[in-house]
Amino acid sequence: MMSHGAITVINAIPCGIGATVGIDLSTRSEFNVSGSERSVIIANDPNEDTNMARICVKNTFGYFDLKEPEGWSLTVDSDIPVSRGLKSSSSACNSIISSVAEWISKEYKKGFDGTMDMIRLGVKCAREANVTVTGSFDDACGCHLGGFVMTDNRNDAVIMHKDVDEMDVILLIPERKIRKPSIDRGRFHALADRSAKLTELAKKDWCAALTENGALVAVALGIGNLISEKAMAMGALAAGISGTGPAVSVVGGKGDGRSFIKDLEHDGYDVILTRTR
Repeated sequence: MMSHGAITVINAIPCGIGATVGIDLSTRSEFNVSGSERSVIIANDPNEDTNMARICVKNTFGYFDLKEPEGWSLTVDSDIPVSRGLKSSSSACNSIISSVAEWISKEYKKGFDGTMDMIRLGVKCAREANVTVTGSFDDACGCHLGGFVMTDNRNDAVIMHKDVDEMDVILLIPERKIRKPSIDRGRFHALADRSAKLTELAKKDWCAALTENGALVAVALGIGNLISEKAMAMGALAAGISGTGPAVSVVGGKGDGRSFIKDLEHDGYDVILTRTR
């Protein structure tokens, strides 16, 4: 089963309200029951911890009041770089839970009442696995629903969901990862008032909000924002750190992405060209 990725428009840590735009990267999961052992293979990053995946399997069976099987296998493969601010955990939770739920549906004729029930279960799993600061309800919705999504993560409520035009998205990805437990929340909370003002802007112009949010996140992380500033000077529609970084997303017009990759100095970054969805 498949879920997608997303980029940050508003980081939810400062004031509890977050916003994302879906992108056309994906996570795919396959779940089967057999044998007496439980195995998880994360094909795209074999050294990644499997705790969150195991929690997703356990909690999905628990959600349907079923005993977790003695033996099962789960394979996860993703285009989304891990721990770079591109919603890899939310996408994985959605994908894994959907895969397990598909097996349960075939065997027991049980299923979620709606998409939001699945998304909320994924948020619960991410919190239990300690891979999120806010619960990432905005990220989970953005990955699964696509388009522009704004949520209140304090009560897991959707404020706005709307389609977006197709645009190119360039992801600039440094080698290092930023793990959520290492984040200094106090530095983010200090920006709460400035972040809250972005919510109205985002409803009208999500590109402008993404750029301003990226600058705020750079301050909170104590890192530079130079490559985003360069991209904007070159004519990007939006550019900023995604999530808690360190990846930077650059949004351009449809068909403009390769030009940005060619002209923007990106030494030290891997580059992925994708699009909004």
